[in-house]
Amino acid sequence: MSEKREEYFMHEALRLAQQAAQQGEIPVGAVIVYEDKIIGRGYNQTVTLNDPTAHAEMIAITAATHAIGSRYLSECTLYATLEPCVMCAGACYWAMLKKVVYGAGDEKNGCTKVGVSLFHPKTQVVNGLLAEEASMLLKDFFKKLRK
Repeated sequence: MSEKREEYFMHEALRLAQQAAQQGEIPVGAVIVYEDKIIGRGYNQTVTLNDPTAHAEMIAITAATHAIGSRYLSECTLYATLEPCVMCAGACYWAMLKKVVYGAGDEKNGCTKVGVSLFHPKTQVVNGLLAEEASMLLKDFFKKLRK
């Protein structure tokens, strides 16, 4: 897939992250793409749904599996604005995603901090796509929260 197309999908995830921020949620967004079409969308809703598992990736995975009628997403790509946490990386593992692309790294809660890959061995992982935009969205959100 071309870099321009990947940026398009990450911009869609960023748009969802902005929606989360507008609702007072930590601004993380995710989309899942199959055959060049978005089949799953999600943004953080842990406060809104009073559910600690309502992360953007989890919601997008559920939507995508319903869209294609399979629990496996082995031909799909996840675009997330923030590095998935351990829980979300585990869900990506079990969904057997073909590829995971994320923007900003997560120094506190990112799955890469555990020292081993939590993604399925066949999953290609790409980090840093539009990382600056994703990082600024998070920084601005927490700056406003502290005021």
